[in-house]
Amino acid sequence: MSNYFAKTLSCGFDEAVHRTAEALKNAGFGIITEIDVKETLRKKIDVDFRHYVILGACNPRMAYEALKIEDKVGTILPCNDGIDRCDLRLAGLSILNNDASMQAIDNPGLLETAKQPASHLGAGCR
Repeated sequence: MSNYFAKTLSCGFDEAVHRTAEALKNAGFGIITEIDVKETLRKKIDVDFRHYVILGACNPRMAYEALKIEDKVGTILPCNDGIDRCDLRLAGLSILNNDASMQAIDNPGLLETAKQPASHLGAGCR
């Protein structure tokens, strides 16, 4: 089982970031972090890297339900979505596979809760 789902979007990088954020919003998620990996690596270690943004998304209700079941689940929250530029017309979208990540926490009650974000985020992968 892979730890992520991936899809190539037939749009430019900026549009992919925008579309992903909108899909998350429409599914009840908020963007609580946005990391510009290219800029961060340039500033911190003076390297050039491709366009890459990590959106940290959180659905408060789902997070609350997961935290009630297992209070240490916060170590893998928020749900991260990575968008990188493939070329000028294509962007890659990678979404955390919650089923795989939740299996790392030994609590069977989390498995059903873990399936919810993936079903909501399917629209962001089109």
